Amino acid sequence: MWLQPYRKYDVESGSRPLYPSMLESPELRWAFIRKIYSILCFQLLLTIAVAAVVINVHPIANFFTSTGGGLSIYILLILAPFMFLFPLYYYHQRHPVNYILLGLFTVCLAFDVGLTCAFTSGKVILESVILTTVVIVSLTLYTFWAARRGHDFNFLGPFLFGAIIVLMVYSLIQILLPMDRLSVTIYGCLASIIFCGYIIYDTDNLIKRYSYDEYIWAAVALYLDIINLFLSLLLIFRAADT
Repeated sequence: MWLQPYRKYDVESGSRPLYPSMLESPELRWAFIRKIYSILCFQLLLTIAVAAVVINVHPIANFFTSTGGGLSIYILLILAPFMFLFPLYYYHQRHPVNYILLGLFTVCLAFDVGLTCAFTSGKVILESVILTTVVIVSLTLYTFWAARRGHDFNFLGPFLFGAIIVLMVYSLIQILLPMDRLSVTIYGCLASIIFCGYIIYDTDNLIKRYSYDEYIWAAVALYLDIINLFLSLLLIFRAADT
């Protein structure tokens, strides 16, 4: 199995390869992909549930705007998901600790998403959800289609890394100098393009490069891409709605 690549119409392989010169079993890789998307679906459903509670239970959002310590707690909640990434990196292969940490990471980030949506109109949220879903499905199908035809998107890594650094510096500058509506729109558009690129890049890695024991990191990468794309589109629609 490991000596010769699976061929397009090789009956012995039992399944078509996901990309040319594929050396591993397509069945094993498809099982891995299904596992990742199952975890990702659970994360998204959990995010929707937590965000819905934060949006509909108004005292939660009011606490962060009406109390003096609300801002400090809000900053802590923003940093909390990244705090869970460090132990998750260490225990990402240890079951069930990895799933517990993944759940805590998802809940914290979902709470942040809920607070962001709590101060946004339902129309803007719906528009962002619809566009995010269409973009994710389209880019995922395109990446699988392109991979089967021999296209490789590994070259995007350095460009996306540089782009995300620029985006982070841009956002830090705008924190010190509050953004006007045009700046917010530009930021949202740039962020949307960057995370569209990350969806293609991480999906390509899911098809070709992630090892079978990296299912947690693969799910986290795609989850962050989706959440950041949604928040970027939310920023654009909210700026246009004001």
